[in-house]
Amino acid sequence: METQLIDHLFRHHSGKMVSVLTRIFGLSNLDIIEDAIQDTFIKATLSWRTKIPENPEAWLIKASKNRVVDIFRKLQVEKKNLPEFSKGIDSITINELFLDSEIEDAQLRMIFMACHPKLNPKDRIAFALKTVSGFSGKEIASALLLKEETVKKRLVRARKVIQQSNISFSIPQGLELPKRIESVLEVLYLIFNEGFHSNTKEQLVRKELCGEAMRLCKLVIKNRHTSISAAYALFALMCFHSARLDAKVTIENEVLDLKNQDRSKWYFPLIQLGNTMMNKAVEHNEFSSYHYEAAIISEHLKAENFEATNWEKILYWYECLYELQPMPSHILTMAVVCVQMNNYVKSSFYFDKINPDALEQRAYLFYAAKSDYFKAIGNIPKAIEFIDIALEKVTNRLEKEYLEKKRFSLSHF
Repeated sequence: METQLIDHLFRHHSGKMVSVLTRIFGLSNLDIIEDAIQDTFIKATLSWRTKIPENPEAWLIKASKNRVVDIFRKLQVEKKNLPEFSKGIDSITINELFLDSEIEDAQLRMIFMACHPKLNPKDRIAFALKTVSGFSGKEIASALLLKEETVKKRLVRARKVIQQSNISFSIPQGLELPKRIESVLEVLYLIFNEGFHSNTKEQLVRKELCGEAMRLCKLVIKNRHTSISAAYALFALMCFHSARLDAKVTIENEVLDLKNQDRSKWYFPLIQLGNTMMNKAVEHNEFSSYHYEAAIISEHLKAENFEATNWEKILYWYECLYELQPMPSHILTMAVVCVQMNNYVKSSFYFDKINPDALEQRAYLFYAAKSDYFKAIGNIPKAIEFIDIALEKVTNRLEKEYLEKKRFSLSHF
């Protein structure tokens, strides 16, 4: 029991502690800081075997504060190589640095550092999950479908770039801020998307990734300097998607598509929160890809049932999205929407524009959608041919089972 509790607390609080201690001791000591936090949790594992404290989080925070002194002694370097404590710790006590507002500020700084444009785009996600979110190398490897050794190399490479580029532990200002926020939002979007459309074999949804992306996005919109319209739109998008998580999979762990989901299971408070965020997002006439994606899912949420879906409006939003962000996945979705509208000529036009290989790991979606298209126009042999290709390419077990059911229904059509 205590092991599960410690794992939970480590996931949710190690990032906070690492961020605060990095603010005190600087990025050059990040390895020592992470080791110190690890030591604190090992100590908790040993201390809590006999009795779990009444307030485990408070215990860990206190232990982390004590580690500040331990780290200071361990470093044993000249004062000039550390932050100017006469202007820092003398005026801002360690206790004050662990206030909620200061923790949030330190974490936001860490987010911007982890998502710095100088870092390789592939390294940013792994580094953010490690330093800000407390994910282990094994968990990151599982989430991103990578080998642990690959994750380790990415983390080492990111740290090396940070050291060599002398990246500061701060929230950017002025003209640099918009570009930096764009990088942050992109990483948070990718983390959430990996949770919502998991590529792991056994899980369709990784709620911990969705929740972590939302927590970090909330930090961005809470800060007056970083709460731009695109950040509000991204948070709204996350709310809208998260509201449907419990309806995506049955109790028997079977996939349910949008048409067959029980809409009474959609979580209305999250939809309301998403609507509030969208109202904030459209206060300025600057629309991002997150605005259009949120608008699309909002149309689905408005419909009382699948048949009442406003496909014309959804196609319009996708056309706007594609104009802003030309991607093969958007063309594929427009083809699918046209099938729903019974506009098979336009659907075929979109399918012909897609190179399935460009969809990489999600190429199976093209073949599954093309199968639906052929079924809709009455060409069942072709529909079976394409569903078979989709089955060859899909990696997630739950989605494979879902496609196998569609294959069965086609063979008995």
